[in-house]
Amino acid sequence: YAPIPMRSILSRALRPRLHLGRTAPTRPGFPSLAATRAYRPSVPPQCGILAIFDSSLPRDQLRKQALECSKTLRHRGPDWNGIVVEEHSHAIAHERLAIVDPESGEQPLISQDGNVVLSVNGEIYNYKQLKEELKTPYEFKTNSDCEVIIPLYLEHGPDFVQKLRGMFSFVLYDRSQGRYLAFRDHMGITPMYMGWGKDGSVMFSSELKGLIDHCQEFKQFPPGHYYDSTDSQLHKWYNPEWADGRVPAEKLDLVAVRDAFETAVERRMMADVPWGVLLSGGLDSSLVASIAKRKQERKQVDSVMNELHSFSIGLEGSPDLAAAQKVADFLGTRHHNYTFTVQEGIDAIEEVIYHLETYDVTTVRASTPMFLMSRKIKSIGIKMVLSGEGADEVFGGYLYFHKCPNREEFHHETVRKLEALHMYDCLRANKATSAWGIEARVPFLDRDFLELSMNIDAKEKMIDMKNGRIEKWIMRAAFDTPDDPYLPHEVLYRQKEQFSDGVGYSWIDGLKEYAEEEVNEKQMLHAKHRFPHNTPQTKEAYLYRSIFDSYFPDPAQMTVPGGPSIACSTPAAIEWDKAFKNNADPSGRAVLDVHDEAYEK
Repeated sequence: YAPIPMRSILSRALRPRLHLGRTAPTRPGFPSLAATRAYRPSVPPQCGILAIFDSSLPRDQLRKQALECSKTLRHRGPDWNGIVVEEHSHAIAHERLAIVDPESGEQPLISQDGNVVLSVNGEIYNYKQLKEELKTPYEFKTNSDCEVIIPLYLEHGPDFVQKLRGMFSFVLYDRSQGRYLAFRDHMGITPMYMGWGKDGSVMFSSELKGLIDHCQEFKQFPPGHYYDSTDSQLHKWYNPEWADGRVPAEKLDLVAVRDAFETAVERRMMADVPWGVLLSGGLDSSLVASIAKRKQERKQVDSVMNELHSFSIGLEGSPDLAAAQKVADFLGTRHHNYTFTVQEGIDAIEEVIYHLETYDVTTVRASTPMFLMSRKIKSIGIKMVLSGEGADEVFGGYLYFHKCPNREEFHHETVRKLEALHMYDCLRANKATSAWGIEARVPFLDRDFLELSMNIDAKEKMIDMKNGRIEKWIMRAAFDTPDDPYLPHEVLYRQKEQFSDGVGYSWIDGLKEYAEEEVNEKQMLHAKHRFPHNTPQTKEAYLYRSIFDSYFPDPAQMTVPGGPSIACSTPAAIEWDKAFKNNADPSGRAVLDVHDEAYEK
């Protein structure tokens, strides 16, 4: 297939030169796509883990391979790195971003007796409580929240994971048993991939980059699972009742919802470094910011900062910038409004796809502004942010839920959305920020909050405009406290705006226009032959897929989901409305008679 012609519709001089074949010419300041595996961000940008087990390589070569793979993750952990190489063909490496105990929490962590080696990406929010509950005294070497995993494992075996509240992916090696295990949190908030090496090894990595040169097969490590070398199998440890096929019917308690969410936010305010909140001006991020500000002002949590920083991004005059400023003024945060141009966003697309390791259209659209904003946030010394991902999946906040026919379908769709979230919003929130050495925390995906909110009778979540129940009515009503308001009324009841729309409608329009110029009709005609798996249905999708394949060769494309979508729906929800089938675009504006700025308007 011929390369896509290089014509920029916006600014030819500013557009990085792209070639959408298998290789591309080298240009100053960025590697050729053929040499992508040697690519490193020029700015040392959350933690990264890399482990190789059962390798047939000699010890010195194994160390070299582990270091080489681990370096591809260094943007995730620019503060320090460590590696442990075993005599028995195992290597465990860690790239650290220090959020809790920056002085002494280096990894891999090793137990008192030297038998257990641990490398963790993530945060254990209830670590202090878990320390107090230990039956056997344990002498901790650090103040890290992650070290408690070692004595928990020694006391309970793999089942200890049920006690953890946090976001995590980690590998643990038990020297005394010759046993290794890998774990991923309940929702897949932190990323992890698993691969099988050319030398017979089993590998685990925070990102696909760590595996791409050394594995013949790889896949996303499934959320809520752990891998055990004793039987070489994955075991599902997270089995919530709300996901077992039944439709819950718990009575709605708005006070319980409010209390549970406040607890979820408070848990995530644990940090020994400067942090802030991402604020789009929509309901979800605004509630997170409001609760964090309250906790800080009322001295209900310890904080390393005297003021709360909030951040938003959008095109000049975008809906999100105006709404975010209104919320920031109301809360009294130190607000940072960042703007970008469509051209600057297009310039970043190639890097975004490299860091995100996806070609999903919605994810690329939304990740680009977040990627640009994260770089700005990093420049002022912030290392952790709270974010609002997950609310739309839990409460059916996307606009296509207006068309949901009944409570059964409503609940099943929220379950489908949550089970796939690690491939979409979790991936975006984590990788777009970690590209610049920032950690994003997501209170709506707190395990205890999910247990409460996902067991509420789905009829309470359904949208009923005639009776004033717009999307996510439960969260709006729970925090509608006029005597002590959390948010301005107009923000509390603002219509759902997907992040890729809210940054400015011309962002998506500009991407489509650009792709229309870059991809020709002949390429689309033969797309099914070039891309037989997840064949692109639009020129924009073709553009992203071409870039992805240039970085991540076969079979990497199998790690990315596909299928039709309307305003971020699953393929199953397309059946809810006949109009969906003819207007399948992931933008919220595709829901024609619901969105205030729908495409047909």
